[in-house]
Amino acid sequence: MSKAVGNIYIVVAPSGAGKTSLVAALLQAEPTVELSVSYTTRPARAGEVDGQHYHFVGHAEFQAMIEGQDFLEYAEVYGNFYGTSVRWLQSRLEQGRDILLEIDWQGAEQVRKVFPEAVGIFILPPSIEELERRLRGRGTDSEEVILRRLASARSEIDKVAEYDYIVVNDDFERAKGDLVSIFRARRLRASVQTQRLAPALARMGVQRD
Repeated sequence: MSKAVGNIYIVVAPSGAGKTSLVAALLQAEPTVELSVSYTTRPARAGEVDGQHYHFVGHAEFQAMIEGQDFLEYAEVYGNFYGTSVRWLQSRLEQGRDILLEIDWQGAEQVRKVFPEAVGIFILPPSIEELERRLRGRGTDSEEVILRRLASARSEIDKVAEYDYIVVNDDFERAKGDLVSIFRARRLRASVQTQRLAPALARMGVQRD
C-alpha cells in the first residue's frame, strides 16, 4: 500500500457500551472526521439506510468480495459478517482524510497489522452490571442473545490494555468530551501541525528538514 497521509482511528466497545451514540456525537462535533461505512450481511434494522449506516449485501456477494481481496478486515459477529473496504479507505487516506473505523476487536487486530500507527480507542462501560442493564433495557434481544453478548463483553474487556486510549461511558456528555479531546489533541501534535502549517511557518522563516 502507498503511504497514508491521513490518520486511522479505531473505536471498539462491547455491545451496549454506547459506542454508536458516542461516535455519532463525535462526528457531529468533528465534521472533518469521516466514518468508514462497513459492508455487512445482516439485515437492515428499522431506520437504517443502505450506504449511510452500512452497505447491506448478501452472503454470496460478501464471499466474492473476500475472494477478491476487497477487505482490509472482516469478521463474523453473532452469525453475520462485517468488513471494511480497503480501496475506499486507502483513497481517503491519500487525500489526507482522518478516517474512523467503528469495528469489533477482531477487525481492530487485523487493521493494526496493516496500519500499526492506527489510533485505538476502547469505549468501556462503567461495570458489567450497568452493561447488562443497558442490554436488557433495549428490549430487542432474547435472553440467550443477552447472555452471549455479556460473555463476549468480558472477553473483549480483557483486551482493553492493548488500546491507546480508554473512554469510560458512565456519563454520556463527559465520555463525549473525552472522545472529542483525543481527536483534537492528535491533530495538534507538532508532527501534524508542521505539515499542515508549512506555508505559514515558511513565511515566518521556519525551515523544515
